Amino acid sequence: MASQLEKAHALAKESPQHAAEIYASILHADQSSDVSVADRESALLSLAALFERMQDAAALTNLINSSQNYLVTVSKAKSSKLIRTLVDRFDGIPGGLQPQIATCQGMVEWAKSENREYLRQALETRLVALYLDSRMYTEALELISRLLSELKKLDDKMQLVEVHLLESRVYMAIKNLPKSRAALTSARTGANSIYTPPPLQAQLDLQSGTLHSEEGDFKTAYSYFFETMEGLAAYVNPKSSSASTSAPLASAAPTSASSEQRQLQAFAYMILCKIMIQQPDDIAGLLATGKTAAKFRDEQVVVALQTVAKAQKQRSLADFEKALSEYRNELQSDELIRSHLMALYDTLLEQNLVRLIEPYSRVEISHIAKLIGLPISVVENKMSQMILDKVLHGILDQGNGCLVIFPEPKDDSTYETTIETIKSLGNVVESLYAKASAL
Repeated sequence: MASQLEKAHALAKESPQHAAEIYASILHADQSSDVSVADRESALLSLAALFERMQDAAALTNLINSSQNYLVTVSKAKSSKLIRTLVDRFDGIPGGLQPQIATCQGMVEWAKSENREYLRQALETRLVALYLDSRMYTEALELISRLLSELKKLDDKMQLVEVHLLESRVYMAIKNLPKSRAALTSARTGANSIYTPPPLQAQLDLQSGTLHSEEGDFKTAYSYFFETMEGLAAYVNPKSSSASTSAPLASAAPTSASSEQRQLQAFAYMILCKIMIQQPDDIAGLLATGKTAAKFRDEQVVVALQTVAKAQKQRSLADFEKALSEYRNELQSDELIRSHLMALYDTLLEQNLVRLIEPYSRVEISHIAKLIGLPISVVENKMSQMILDKVLHGILDQGNGCLVIFPEPKDDSTYETTIETIKSLGNVVESLYAKASAL
């Protein structure tokens, strides 16, 4: 059967359908045949990787469901590892999230029927992450609540850390920052009492940095993102893609690729922090130092953030808009980058409007829109917001299409002084009343 495996490996690129048939014949061969357990395992993993490369989610789902008879014959630890590897293969298939959720739910039921509690909990933890990716937050929180109750009884600290981390990410996705921070604190407390693998520690640091950036503390966030990138530097193997030609698909584990993607994410967030703290000049130095910077320097998201930094340095709203439009996919796909750049755009728009309006006491809105290069409706809405936020002191004369600027009001301390006087008189009256009562 080794020759059959080698033949399938050789055909994998040129004739994937033929290779899939050979892999399937090895995997589903009769127990009485001379096919070894190792050959079946190799055929299973190679077939899953082949379906991932073919972008065939339905075939991968069928493979996982049909492999249950084989999984029963191997040890529980081995079958658990194989199932998690197979489920992770959906990650490389566009639009494979919903089939992955359905498959994971099916394997959870299979684990229950086989009384494999550890596998069920591991799969449910993976299912929480999938719910998070598909924005099914209610389902994720319900599953987290049940998992935490079970894991605390078992005192499985490693998985508790993972579930608390996922809980923190879910709460942050629904903008409940206090609960997100509480869950992250629980995760870090648990991680301090055990050995935490580098990828998990990197996820904790990345989540800490993300929380700090959401709270506006970009300097602390930068340090956490740096720790994430450095922590994964030794773990990520840049040569992982050059696998052996004898089994090119079976050996391609998704772990290294996902860790490298997380490293790129942390590096992009570091650049974002420099932009948000108004230090775009530091980005050039950041890109010029270290192997990691050299590795990611030409990535599209890094180039996009560099373009945004240049626009910010020149305080050019037109260049900023051009960068947002030109690199829409790179800057809009990440929630953290998108939200902070939108906030930065609003700030930059506000600064430009204040600078243009400053010389006038009464000015046509169309004239300001022409100067700033934006539609009148956008400028008018922004001016309304600035007036309500008391950044501008004035009114919009919509009948004449003008903005009327009032002189900046002076602070009138009469009200505060009157309140203080009344408070002092009250204290005097109470003191006199106390003395009279003592006579």
